[in-house]
Amino acid sequence: MTEHARCLFGDEYRPAPQCDLEHREHYFIEELTFADADEILAMLRELCPNLVDGLLPVWVRNLAYRLVLLQQPDDPALLREAAESLVLHGPDWDGIAADLKRKAEALEAASPPDPPC
Repeated sequence: MTEHARCLFGDEYRPAPQCDLEHREHYFIEELTFADADEILAMLRELCPNLVDGLLPVWVRNLAYRLVLLQQPDDPALLREAAESLVLHGPDWDGIAADLKRKAEALEAASPPDPPC
């Protein structure tokens, strides 16, 4: 999926691979829709390693994080990462980002502390 995204949208850090395939957004979105969380996160982290960079359209990033959170809804670190991405890409999603941060805090507050070594 990462290579598909790189061919379709480009990569800020390296050239798009030489590819004779005809890439279309709807094929990529189908692939994204049915990808597992690890595959989606690998794509996001390779093509947008610092959240604020990369050439993936914001709507693709938002959809990718939404799909990951549907698969891993109780991961506080992932909730915060998704929230930061939303905050960085416009005020339209600030309320959703705040909700994600609150959910992360609630999950951490509800989990038992790690036992001392």
